[in-house]
Amino acid sequence: MNRQLAENLKKAQTHLRRFRDNITAHHINGETCPGVSGATFDNLTPTDNTSLGRVTAGAAEDVERACQAAQAAFPVWSGVSGKERRNILHRFADRVEQRAEEIALVESMDCGQPIRFMRAAAARGAENFRFFADQAPEAGNGLSLHQAQHLNYTKRTPIGPVAVITPWNTPFMLATWKIAPALAAGCTVVHKPAEFSPLSAMILAEISQEAGLPDGVWNTVNGLGESAGKPLTEHPAIKAIGFVGETVTGSHIMRQAAATLKRIHVELGGKNPVIVFADADFERALDAVVFMIYSLNGQRCTSSSRLLVQDSIADKFLAALAQRVNTITVGHPLDPATELGPLIHPSHLEKVLSYMDAARAERATIVAGGTLVEELGPGNYFRPTLFSDATNRMKIAREEIFGPVLTAIRFNDEAEAVALANDTSYGLAGYVWTADSGRGIRMAEALEAGMVWVNSENNRNLPSPFGGMKHSGIGRDGGDYSFDFYMETKNICIAHGTHKIPVLGR
Repeated sequence: MNRQLAENLKKAQTHLRRFRDNITAHHINGETCPGVSGATFDNLTPTDNTSLGRVTAGAAEDVERACQAAQAAFPVWSGVSGKERRNILHRFADRVEQRAEEIALVESMDCGQPIRFMRAAAARGAENFRFFADQAPEAGNGLSLHQAQHLNYTKRTPIGPVAVITPWNTPFMLATWKIAPALAAGCTVVHKPAEFSPLSAMILAEISQEAGLPDGVWNTVNGLGESAGKPLTEHPAIKAIGFVGETVTGSHIMRQAAATLKRIHVELGGKNPVIVFADADFERALDAVVFMIYSLNGQRCTSSSRLLVQDSIADKFLAALAQRVNTITVGHPLDPATELGPLIHPSHLEKVLSYMDAARAERATIVAGGTLVEELGPGNYFRPTLFSDATNRMKIAREEIFGPVLTAIRFNDEAEAVALANDTSYGLAGYVWTADSGRGIRMAEALEAGMVWVNSENNRNLPSPFGGMKHSGIGRDGGDYSFDFYMETKNICIAHGTHKIPVLGR
């Protein structure tokens, strides 16, 4: 074990001790609350599948308490001025930055993501809060629309208590991305983190108290989807649901929310294409292709998991790509040298492994990877994998694997690239590499995806809309798009007193 890994492990164990020594409970109405039923579940670290401690398994009674707290706190929080909300959310960001090392270490051990990425995720979480904090004073502003005999103006008001349900892949950053605009808008929140990675959610709940959020504004309920998530999505006090996760779960949530007519924003899966034309900058495209599927353990919704590469450069590009894939450093997530950590859970590892059998059955070629890294011990370590000789009809090209697995498909011309890229039920993201600016524009407009990057990896811009089409979701995050979701828009029409009113029955 190298010195840096040993030091990080020692620090991580210090921060994790409280989770091991105490049952991780809920955070409701400003207090740490045990579950009503007393049921718990084991939280495993993907590094070796040992326990990081027991976590309270929430049930309908716990959800009821959290929703009541959020409902009771809503008039208080929505009545706080935008300026004061801004100040509180900046204090929140300050505390995130002060606890950034703790957050990164705990997150890496909890979900297996390399520390190099989790340090950045903690900083991004603070940035999310600062960005939306600065929008809070103006969030309610609308439009002034003048007519000859009337004045129409609009304003926005917070929708009410909202549910935020976050996934296990980058839980801290995604929680801040969803919750920060809700709080800036004046909504109260009930947060249900994923059961595979619940620990950073509890740090966030603590920070909410440290930052001075009134009791009941931020509530966290742990638990499984069926026992905690379902009653949350069905609760009548909840006016909107922000969910990030897989497509099947998203469709369940929409059905569950239908009876109470909740507003829904679901950010779901993807089978995103990265299209490399022969005229692309070879090395930059290669760097981006590798980064966008093998970073964050391949467990990201925007990963470019289908490589569409033009025939004339396919052999050269795939050879260079295979060499890069074979030299990616797989290791313990707290080792600064690690580029690819363990997958989240043994059940997810089994799912990813099943696609190796599918590739063989469909006669694709496993060019690199495809096996466990057994020398790293009992954790969920899997070698980064590259499939070639694939077609777009194969299972490995159609289903979201959600792991460090790339499927390469060849194409001949622009028209075929568009057809292949769009031949999927998903439509989250697309990436195009070409030196022809006209082609870049044509491709971006032709791709059926909510987001397209031309000659770039996934570049983050907070005011821009984030979301997908088709089975990749409904709604958009980012900038004013987030406020449109978390706020109601009201039109107010005032007459000048000069227009003629229609008369009946006089």
